[in-house]
Amino acid sequence: QVQLVESGGGLVQAGGSLRLSCAASGRTFSNVAMGWFRQAPGKEREIVAAISRSSGSTYYADSVKGRFTISRDNAKNTVNLQMNSLKPEDTAAYYCAASWTYGLPLTRNLYDYWGQGTQVTVSS
Repeated sequence: QVQLVESGGGLVQAGGSLRLSCAASGRTFSNVAMGWFRQAPGKEREIVAAISRSSGSTYYADSVKGRFTISRDNAKNTVNLQMNSLKPEDTAAYYCAASWTYGLPLTRNLYDYWGQGTQVTVSS
């Protein structure tokens, strides 16, 4: 069982930065891949970034590539999402998720545990 709690969301102007953090409970954090998803009003939840168990592999959606960075610290049971050069279209609720799937899961159905979400609002 893995419990996830996100933090770090807020309101920022376009071009600004935010750092999201996700704290995980349990002793199995190093055995799960982690992902960040987002969901804007009226839209489907989409993957933003993912990182494998050992941080050996990462994935970024095209819309955030070069602006967002995902990282994890298995000793601290945390995964972070550094978001730079934010745009109004990045406005959404952001969720961290954990997956038992080996490798780099990229689809929502492969994730087993979800946080409650944190709101990111980017003003123009």
